[in-house]
Amino acid sequence: MNPPKTDRRIKKTKASFTNALLTLLDEKDFKKITVTDIVTRADVNRGTFYKHYQEKEDLLNEIISDVLQNLEIAYQDPYTKKEHFSVETLTPSMVKIFDHVYAHQLFYKQAIQDKFQPGFQNQLCDVIRRIALRDFSVVLQKSPANPELHASYQAHAIFGLIVYWVQHDFAYPPAYMSEQLLQIIHADTSFTF
Repeated sequence: MNPPKTDRRIKKTKASFTNALLTLLDEKDFKKITVTDIVTRADVNRGTFYKHYQEKEDLLNEIISDVLQNLEIAYQDPYTKKEHFSVETLTPSMVKIFDHVYAHQLFYKQAIQDKFQPGFQNQLCDVIRRIALRDFSVVLQKSPANPELHASYQAHAIFGLIVYWVQHDFAYPPAYMSEQLLQIIHADTSFTF
């Protein structure tokens, strides 16, 4: 038996379970979805499900964990590949967060509609805030701003763009969203009250 093929089969099976659960969330609440619903939609037998998960919550937790891990990678991409990072030199093609969201449209659609668990939107925003806070010194080396406040502002701003984009059914391509984010970042921020 060839291990890479086994890995591919497992990935394909898990992707089927993921897609099944996320599409079922369009039809009913998570609490009402059964393992039978998931395996029927995935067109995979029940034994295969239990080979990977004990219950549907394990599948949901794995989906959330995988997507949030990928979110972190996408968020950090612009400055992990450069020795000397500067927000001023950031280009739209360097911003990967919207590519990530677009690749996981179904997940974000369900997350924005709070289909996973109550308050998940806050958890998602908090993940972005923690990443921003952890990387504050790399991204904003000379900023006099309070790191906690800046990270919170940044997380809610990015999350707000994601929410808008999802609610408008991904009307713009990821490159446009990245371009708009940079225009917002580089805009004159002097406000008149």
